[in-house]
Amino acid sequence: MEASERRRLRREAAEYYRGHRVAERMEDALNALFPLHPEDLYGELANYFSKFSKAPVICKLVGRKVLDGVGQPTLEVEVYCTVKNYEKRICSTVMATHSQIPENALPETIEADEKERNDSVHTAVEWVNEALNTMLRDLDPADQCQADKMLGEYFANKIEEKKEIEKQKEKKKKEEEAAKVTRGPPSYYSASTPKQKNRGKSGKKVSVEVNPSPPAEPAEPVLRGSLAIGGTSLAIAKAGATISHVPLYLHTALLKHNQGSPKEMTLPLPMVTVLNCEKNSLTKLKLVKEVMLIPPVELSCQQGIERVLDIQKEITRMLEFPGKRPGSQADSRKGKAQKTPPPPLKRISHLGCLTIGYDSLEQLLLQLQRACNNIGLELGTDMYLAINCAAHELMDYGKGKYEILTGTFKSPDEMVAMYVEMINNFPFIIALIDPLRKEDSEQWSSICCALGSKCYLIAEDAATQISKLKTDQNINIAMCSGVVLKYINQTKVSDLIELTGILDGQRRVTILGSSERESSDESLVDLAVGLGARFLKLGGLCRGERVAKYNRLLAIEEELAANGALREEKLEFVDFAEESQPGQLPDVLPAPEQD
Repeated sequence: MEASERRRLRREAAEYYRGHRVAERMEDALNALFPLHPEDLYGELANYFSKFSKAPVICKLVGRKVLDGVGQPTLEVEVYCTVKNYEKRICSTVMATHSQIPENALPETIEADEKERNDSVHTAVEWVNEALNTMLRDLDPADQCQADKMLGEYFANKIEEKKEIEKQKEKKKKEEEAAKVTRGPPSYYSASTPKQKNRGKSGKKVSVEVNPSPPAEPAEPVLRGSLAIGGTSLAIAKAGATISHVPLYLHTALLKHNQGSPKEMTLPLPMVTVLNCEKNSLTKLKLVKEVMLIPPVELSCQQGIERVLDIQKEITRMLEFPGKRPGSQADSRKGKAQKTPPPPLKRISHLGCLTIGYDSLEQLLLQLQRACNNIGLELGTDMYLAINCAAHELMDYGKGKYEILTGTFKSPDEMVAMYVEMINNFPFIIALIDPLRKEDSEQWSSICCALGSKCYLIAEDAATQISKLKTDQNINIAMCSGVVLKYINQTKVSDLIELTGILDGQRRVTILGSSERESSDESLVDLAVGLGARFLKLGGLCRGERVAKYNRLLAIEEELAANGALREEKLEFVDFAEESQPGQLPDVLPAPEQD
């Protein structure tokens, strides 16, 4: 072998062993710095360098028409973000819709409502896919405040556009009417004759009718396409939570408390609807729209819902087999069975509960008491009641009174006296929702002073117009214990955060309420927990879109309990008659015998 060849081999061998030793030393150094498995090491390095990558931003919004829980059209909004230079679908949300059209409305009314709903959803899809998609592109999904500000400005511009269009239509209409008047005397005189007759008729009505009650405020017009605002705001909140790797309820709490992470959180008490009472049925009772069960605070949500289910099953059994229920013979001996026979079982409401009618409030409450007693429970100790009166549906404007039973009318002042007697006789009722119209502000003050220390007086109808709720850091409704907030139409997440903050400062409770036409989206429960709502009004324990929300509440409870972050909180009533006194503390939920 030549000398040059031997030198080349020695050089290659030296380089090989030198490189091997360097590799060993580098591996030893890496093991010392990162004592991990190679796969874990690569993950750690990836996480380290990912800190220097660009933060995720919104790259696309997608809106589409889907169906809600009762088969009606609604809006779905999807959020796509650019994550590490790749487009990725982050989340979606499906909006619930709100309708004041009753289930037993006339066919033409239902048809008109469905057409308006279809048009509104179609417009909302266009807004999301076109204007909002362009406007919110490149926005940080965690910047909820900026997103909602932009959405609010866009919606305000749409309101102004609609006003301008209506103004032009009104102007054109007046011009056409003026043109008709100037066509000649024959047309003028023929048109004036029926007008004079109408004036005579209207004059007679004015002389006969006396309406001491203030008229109802007109319903807030819903701008076609407004679902796009609420749907996009909520979808961005879910995207921000996903990007931050936290659940939506914690993300909402961080937004409310300015990024201060709460160490403990409370769960809202469920208001579970068990009966939906028909006000237009052949039965007499009109005062009650919904009957809800509220479990005691001592129970977990799991225990409370299981107890509600037991009561619900017993009520159903009593309605299906009235002659076989315990205590029926004793009632018949007293002559009660013939006087107040139980109403027949009807159907499952869109609220997820039984729809039924009653002839009197006592008949309803006694039947609930019997159902509880049959399974060894007692109202006022093992379970409480809340009643949704929906008083705005009871007013007879011709008489200026509320029709509480068929043919039985009461003035606003008489309604207050009736409620005081009701709570004294049935102290297990701890919440009345909409006991009066929002226009009867003096009577709201009276009932709060009379009953505020015994039960919650809650406004729900007043809370549907979220855009009008807030004025100068105040809740612009009559005196009440709390407000039901619903996430519908143009509601934004920032609106709920602001409103619940004001309610907290005014010692009013927040109730997050489910819409009458719900979707399968569970976000409402996360919002309620994150915002610190005291109650959660979801409807009944039936229908998949409602049961899904109860399941989400149970999952959050399990997660908070596992993390040691679940805090218990007592129910507190506010004594409106004495709260102005210094040092006056709210009354804790009393036992029935204390009333």
